[in-house]
Amino acid sequence: MDEDLERALALSLQESQVNASSSRAISISDSEDDDDDRFQSELLQAIQASKTESSRATTQSVHNPESISQSARSTPAASFLSERAQMEKERLQRLKRVHGQNTDDGGRISPPAKRQRIPSSEIHANSRANLASASSSSILSSSSASSRSASTTAINHIPTSEQLFWNGELRPTANKHCQPRQDGKSTFRLTEVLGLKSDISFAIIASYATSISWIYEFFAPSTPVIIVAQSDQSGQPTIKNILPNWVMTVPFLRNGRGCQHMKFMLLFYKTGRLRVVISTANLVDHDWRDIENAVWLQDLPPRSDPISHDLKAIDDFPSIMQNVLRAVNIRPALVNMLANDHPNLPLQTIGDLRMKWDWSKVKVKLVPSIAGKHEGWPDVIVTGHTRLMKAVRDMGLRTGKGKAAKDLVIESQGSSIGTYSTQWINEFYWSARGESAEDWLDEPKSKRAKLSWPPVKIVFPSLKTVHDSVLGEQGGGTMFCRTNQWEASKFPRELFHDSNSTGGRVLMHTKMIIATYRPKKSIFETSNQSKGKGNESSDSETEPESDDIEIQDDPIGWAYVGSHNFTPSAWGTLSGSGFNPVLNVVNYELGIVFPLYNAKDVESVSCFKRPARKYVSGQDRPWIQEESQLLRQSQQS
Repeated sequence: MDEDLERALALSLQESQVNASSSRAISISDSEDDDDDRFQSELLQAIQASKTESSRATTQSVHNPESISQSARSTPAASFLSERAQMEKERLQRLKRVHGQNTDDGGRISPPAKRQRIPSSEIHANSRANLASASSSSILSSSSASSRSASTTAINHIPTSEQLFWNGELRPTANKHCQPRQDGKSTFRLTEVLGLKSDISFAIIASYATSISWIYEFFAPSTPVIIVAQSDQSGQPTIKNILPNWVMTVPFLRNGRGCQHMKFMLLFYKTGRLRVVISTANLVDHDWRDIENAVWLQDLPPRSDPISHDLKAIDDFPSIMQNVLRAVNIRPALVNMLANDHPNLPLQTIGDLRMKWDWSKVKVKLVPSIAGKHEGWPDVIVTGHTRLMKAVRDMGLRTGKGKAAKDLVIESQGSSIGTYSTQWINEFYWSARGESAEDWLDEPKSKRAKLSWPPVKIVFPSLKTVHDSVLGEQGGGTMFCRTNQWEASKFPRELFHDSNSTGGRVLMHTKMIIATYRPKKSIFETSNQSKGKGNESSDSETEPESDDIEIQDDPIGWAYVGSHNFTPSAWGTLSGSGFNPVLNVVNYELGIVFPLYNAKDVESVSCFKRPARKYVSGQDRPWIQEESQLLRQSQQS
């Protein structure tokens, strides 16, 4: 496609965005039982808008892909250093030219919500204490390499889109209905996550629901993009050329059942830098404008010299990320791009991801769920809630067993409710404690089925919360609980707690787990001591007896953020035996886990108000779409 045609395509997509109605109710299915048909209509819109037949979809099958030989390219380390120097030079020039003013999006096409400047309160929030110990980096530290030596005044004038996050950063997404946020937290807009579109050389993005015409606007027409999307009813892996320089790939789903629910980005910049993004937001305007989501991202410098492939490296962040890329069918899409018009991509093979970029500052643990049947410990331990168990252990946060065990309380915020049994929730809770599934499976199934509910809080918006939110019931189209679930005789209604954002009266699509140790009381404690020192009491008398447990600065728990809802479809269901376990997973999911060291960490991370209000029996009811006449009328109009 020539340049004139590309410009016409971009302009027509902009017009379709402007003309799109935002008044009707939004319904984006995150339900485990619903299929996403939105892509076909959005794709048709994009193709029709381009007014050309050259962008028609052509399904391609790629078998036995071969590695493409690497072409000559600029030295990544040199480009990386040049980028940092240039950014600092431009920043100083900008300060001299317009002291006291912030910059706008620099001509980039942005979502409907206007960009918010960074107030001093947010800059102060960016300076909060690290979550990690002194020996490790904080995922919340937002000091970039280019601004670390600058004065506080200078920091106020660096747009978020130009900041680099070498130690990682977790923030809620910006929302037009609560600016500024009530909790004063800094936010991310999609334009700030992506940065300047002309700087991106290649991108791999993944989402469940995707508006192709909308997300296309955020990239330069010449930028090669691989997008991972939901499969059709066949569940077969395919790749398609959907737009100039855009390839869509879908992974395998058994019998067409389940969701490609991962939401991530790998953004490769022309200077050699890589940005890794794990999100809870779909690639649709509603998720980045009207409801709250969360984004974790981290910038990685290129290695001066690539390291060699290490067959033993199977459990670190980049190795797991490479497995995720293979699972969601990136390999044939990458081979297709390299063979057609883009031979010089910064990523020539999936294995380059670990070898060419420096991951040493990434301290969070990556937790994927890969759809399918996983049998045997080597396969079971790398996916689903058993992968969560391994991550908790690796962080030194195993609770231990027996009388020495620490009590763990789980608060799980999500947007979709599953079908629960005492056996599954206890199964998940066992992994969340960092305890081996081998011990769990060795217990008789009859005994596991009769267990009581563990200390788990399911955080989901009540009908009253949705009704009182900024958009009311019309804004509840992305929250899923069914009447037959709630009214089932053995459904855990007593575990439900109301979901209220710390940012304001908006609904949350964020998937988050806050897991904290519950202090144990000594029989010699007085009631006053318990009230005054309960959260600060030492657990030294109740440390796990196993000497392979390593506690770093006595964390009080851990947090998860990602695409997993609290459902068996997302986290998997165990069967088999302790000798030969089997984990069945329905969805593709992805998230991160990291330790929490004190109450301040919990407050900084939690997206929902704590303590979450427990549903009052006979008075509270969860938000259920099918019971809302107003929502049905809005969707039909």
